[in-house]
Amino acid sequence: MIENAKKQIDKSLALFMDRIKRDYKLHLVNPVLYESIREFVLRKGKRIRPLLLVLSYKGYSSPGKKDSASLYQASTCIELLHNFMLIHDDIIDRSNLRRGKPTLHRLLGRIVKTEGREKLGYDLGIIAGDIVYALAIDAFLAIDEAPKRKERALKYFIQTAAFTAMGEFIDTLHGAQTVSRVKENDVFLNYTLKTARYTFDCPLVVGAILAGAGENDIQKLSQLGILVGQAFQIQDDIIGIFDSQKNIGKSILSDLTESKKTLLVCHAYQTLRGQAKQRFLAHFNKPRKTYHDLVAIRKIFLETGSLQYSLGEIEKRVNKTMVLLEGLKMRQPCKGVIQDAILKLFEHSEVIARQYGTHPNHGHAGCCCTK
Repeated sequence: MIENAKKQIDKSLALFMDRIKRDYKLHLVNPVLYESIREFVLRKGKRIRPLLLVLSYKGYSSPGKKDSASLYQASTCIELLHNFMLIHDDIIDRSNLRRGKPTLHRLLGRIVKTEGREKLGYDLGIIAGDIVYALAIDAFLAIDEAPKRKERALKYFIQTAAFTAMGEFIDTLHGAQTVSRVKENDVFLNYTLKTARYTFDCPLVVGAILAGAGENDIQKLSQLGILVGQAFQIQDDIIGIFDSQKNIGKSILSDLTESKKTLLVCHAYQTLRGQAKQRFLAHFNKPRKTYHDLVAIRKIFLETGSLQYSLGEIEKRVNKTMVLLEGLKMRQPCKGVIQDAILKLFEHSEVIARQYGTHPNHGHAGCCCTK
């Protein structure tokens, strides 16, 4: 079911990019602009967001209803929104890699071979990201569903884009602030706005709205989307420190270099005292961190129990997600597929827990979300 849906999503994305070439003629503005956007959007990925939308829609649509082009058109919108966020996020983070390949601003910076092309790449990348967001709205307007459902879903989609931008604002501001000013509640607010809203909440809710789901289930889907999204971002932060560049396709030093205030960082700072805290800050506050700093910070996260604590927070949220999911009126097999997909997302946490001999601090031998 998942693999077939992914094929349909990829096909819909490719067809949409072909239509965009005809309708907007981006290649006439500059061939590199269109080809770079197309290559970036069509890169192989997990397609988590469009898959969740498709599964949510199918779980609430009438039994026996055949998949429509409109369904996969809706999934295209979510994937384009995701790409818009990635493009801008990579510029803010000054990242060079995305999915193991050059980021879009790096590709666009190659249009000219002159001094200052790095800044040009950033400038063009911002513009290209704006174009991708406009294309996402274009794709949404082409959805063929009941007008009231479509209007409500579009409003939720646009609100999600605004919330995510707020999260990016908070994340960027936190990067400029000292760690002492950022509390755990601030971190979870950022996780909610920047990641959970558009990665899980929006796809599940928009799919349900378009299919005509009941109000109670729509609210539960939003709640579980926030919970699993927070857990997903905690795991992503853990991977950014404890995994290899080969596995995640971006620099393992990127989050540390940007001085991101993650749950790991805030817990370690609140736990440490005296000279130990000063040693941590000496590594963390360096503007140009080295691999030696990474190793030292990893060790501190282990010694303070920050990795264990963060894994425990993942477990709590995944457990609550499973309870909410069980109470939904969503039809099978879609509910079961969503459950399995969510659990699979957190297998990486279990691998890291075993690798570092660390288990969640909730009385379980390992993260129960993968048992």
